[in-house]
Amino acid sequence: MEKQDIKRPQPPAPANAPPHYPEVTKESDFSSPTIANATDDEEAARPPTGPGEDGKPAPKQERWNNNRRNMFRYFTVLYAFTLMGMSDGALGALIPSLRDYYNISYTVVSLVFLAPFVGYILAALSNNLIHHYFGQRGVAILTPTCRLAGFIPLAVHPPYPSIPILLLLVGFGNGIEDSAWNAWVGNMANANELLGIIHGAYGLGATIAPLIATSMITKGNLPWWTFFYVMIGLSGIELIVMTSAFWSATAKVHRDSLAAASTTTPQEGEKHQRTTTRMVMREPITWLMAFFLLGYVGAEVSLGGWIVTFMIDVRHAPHFDAGLVVTFFWLGLTVGRVLLGFVTGRIGEKLAITIYLLLCIGLELLYWLVPNFIASAIFVSFLGFFLGPLFPAAIVAATKLLPKDAHVSAIGFAAAFGGGGAAIFPFAVGAIAQKKGVAVLQPFVLAILVFIILLWWCLPGGLKPGGLERARENKEPVGYEVRKGWRLLKEKTARS
Repeated sequence: MEKQDIKRPQPPAPANAPPHYPEVTKESDFSSPTIANATDDEEAARPPTGPGEDGKPAPKQERWNNNRRNMFRYFTVLYAFTLMGMSDGALGALIPSLRDYYNISYTVVSLVFLAPFVGYILAALSNNLIHHYFGQRGVAILTPTCRLAGFIPLAVHPPYPSIPILLLLVGFGNGIEDSAWNAWVGNMANANELLGIIHGAYGLGATIAPLIATSMITKGNLPWWTFFYVMIGLSGIELIVMTSAFWSATAKVHRDSLAAASTTTPQEGEKHQRTTTRMVMREPITWLMAFFLLGYVGAEVSLGGWIVTFMIDVRHAPHFDAGLVVTFFWLGLTVGRVLLGFVTGRIGEKLAITIYLLLCIGLELLYWLVPNFIASAIFVSFLGFFLGPLFPAAIVAATKLLPKDAHVSAIGFAAAFGGGGAAIFPFAVGAIAQKKGVAVLQPFVLAILVFIILLWWCLPGGLKPGGLERARENKEPVGYEVRKGWRLLKEKTARS
């Protein structure tokens, strides 16, 4: 009869004995050469480990201060958004000078707003392809290059018909940058606060640009095109620092991160199916966010672009004082994005934006109906303050309602499409102002604010914190809460 090995219980180790570790027989048991030599970007793209819901791996959220590389990237994005704000904010201050220099009407000068719309639409359609084939490195190189391609010819004050074409290039660059970095930061931990800060940087750029442009023209007696000398130098710096920061963020890294975040597992031998822009355009959430951002950006840039002209023509303010008012508007927007970003996440995006928009509607009515210069400056400053957090909060709401592998495509499309509001609505104001006067700005903006708050109420999830996440888990459709409220109202009416 064969002897069997009997495992006898081991006596307990003494209290002061050193801890016993399992024997490591191979180097690969302790560390993997592949992981040890991987770059930070490749490591971030690996599938997350650890248990999550339904036994799936728990999602790993990137943090802005994970390492020096991420910190450097985040600060370069702040710089890029500051330049984007300067690019958008300066146009309103330059409009009176453009009209005088080229001797053109409100409608014709408004083309400087309309032309970038085409660039934003192209950016909305191509953002996902650029990520897929070139990664974030491609975005980092392409966007400042497009700005330089527009600003350098503008600095030599070309004939007016070429200016809208040059601004189309600038709009394309801004659209790609806006969509790419919103999607990147929107997926990080503490996204409300971080998005609030980068959009605060945009507001900072839009605050200082009119002040710089107005001072150069009115105090320095310089021609309008000298402002673009400043923009060329700043964009050249952006090209260098952005390329350096995102050089390792290749297309492969982007594709691997999408595969890791995918909600579907490909069969053996199959490749992960790319989530395309066409696929996310079938989602109602994508279009609701796109039109919400279109209206929001349209209201923001219509105010920022036409405040100077409104204050000069309607409130009869001196040119420099009118320039200060638009500076107060962008300053309020900047402070609101930074400060209210810390409030929004705590009370929930759905409720927060509802409150902010109701306050904006009240302030817009006061700005329109109280014909006093000082009062107008105060109202428009607070209007900017409560408008500020709307864009970043909408991006965070989209990340909570959509699967992660759709974020770059869906948020990129919505942000770039929404950015077109910076072109189409200010142009509409100028076209109407040609016949009715620039006083049409106020009812026009008021109508946009009412429209976007109605759109916002169509999002599922209710007004309680955590509602958006529950809506995604329960697969609630767009307009679910509206239909639910309507049914309850009908039932209550029937009972009474």
